[in-house]
Amino acid sequence: MAMQEIIEPMEETAERQPEVALPAPTAWPLVLAFGFTLVFSGLLTSASISVLGAVLLIAGCVGWFRDILPREREEVVPVVAGEEPAMTTRRVVERLPVAPDQLRAWLPLRTHPISAGVKGGLAGSVAMAVLACLYGLLKAGSIWYPINLLAGSIYAEWEKLTPSDLYQFHPGTFAIALFLHLVISTAVGLLYGAMLPMFSRHPILLGGLIAPVLWSGLEYTLLGLLNPVLESHIDWLWFMASQVAFGVVAGLVVVRQPRKVTRENISFTLRAGIEAPGTFPHDHPGEERR
Repeated sequence: MAMQEIIEPMEETAERQPEVALPAPTAWPLVLAFGFTLVFSGLLTSASISVLGAVLLIAGCVGWFRDILPREREEVVPVVAGEEPAMTTRRVVERLPVAPDQLRAWLPLRTHPISAGVKGGLAGSVAMAVLACLYGLLKAGSIWYPINLLAGSIYAEWEKLTPSDLYQFHPGTFAIALFLHLVISTAVGLLYGAMLPMFSRHPILLGGLIAPVLWSGLEYTLLGLLNPVLESHIDWLWFMASQVAFGVVAGLVVVRQPRKVTRENISFTLRAGIEAPGTFPHDHPGEERR
């Protein structure tokens, strides 16, 4: 009986199918996206909709973070071999290099650091500001006109300004416009730094022409609903030209920065630099990880 009890576990171990650890399924990203949708929908409907969206947004963030911190939740899935092998008519199959400790290749293999997106966003903001001020001098006779228009996109008191006030310097509107311009430019620059490596062919065409034109069309549609008064003061040809200038300059700065090897195969805890005692098993008894 004892010998049989030893043999049976050995047979089960030998017949055990290979397994792979996958991220555990979660619904929190859907809750987070729905919260964002309600927040912006409330701008056109009711403030209560935005409040509900903010609650769902915070709940989605907290729930999602708890799934990945301090250690990512995973589930073990058995690997089932296919009944028929994959067949191809090609004579040569091109294979991507995969590191031994990886289960698959991560694309893109190299990406730009965060600093590249920040540099691109700041450089693009300067190009867009120069073109906007040039528009103010040529069309309106004052460089403060486009600055006051930019501040008017979020400044409610802007509607109380007289037409002559739009051509004058106002410290409050200038501070608002400068802050808004830098924040949006940096955010878009980070987006360029993350996305341009994914487009190996003509990244400047996408980031400098196609994306700004699509963004200008979206602004043209939404601004007429959110702020019709502000929409009536904007010259959309100059607006689109300034967006293209931003995209071209930011894209050129980003693509000239050196790329780094992607680290998606490393756990989120290590990539975030989080130190949590007891999270990682020791390689050897008595050895501490630093």
